[in-house]
Amino acid sequence: MKRAERTPEGDALSDLVLDLFRLDGLLLTAGDRLVAPLGLTSARWQVLGAIVSAERPQPVAWLARDLGGNRQNVQRIINDLHREGLVSFEVNPHHRRAQLVVLTENGQRAFEAAMELQVPWINDLSEGLSVKDIRIVHRVITALRDKLEGSREDKSA
Repeated sequence: MKRAERTPEGDALSDLVLDLFRLDGLLLTAGDRLVAPLGLTSARWQVLGAIVSAERPQPVAWLARDLGGNRQNVQRIINDLHREGLVSFEVNPHHRRAQLVVLTENGQRAFEAAMELQVPWINDLSEGLSVKDIRIVHRVITALRDKLEGSREDKSA
């Protein structure tokens, strides 16, 4: 039986994926360090960002989908943020059990403080990189995400 061989594109993408895994870990560690003085973690900061980015209050399941994360993990983080007074819950008129997650004033302040810390950090990190190269990488990552999200939807249909 003939063994499957990777195409040159498959080899290149495999190398990229391995580097993305390593980069993800490094970014999370750097993010944890950056927002630790605010009592946040990268995960909490990401969830706050998803809430801010949403056009209107959303249930946990929708936030998890937007983050590409596991609903149970996002629920755990939301519960932590709620205990700390950074988010509150509102009644969802469309679903009795799936409450809507809303940022409190303290949550908004925490998110804004994190973003203030992020500006010099991201500017320093991007130094020496061209906008053109960054945009190319962004397009490739977006295309891969779209393919993976499409294949996930195909399997659930």
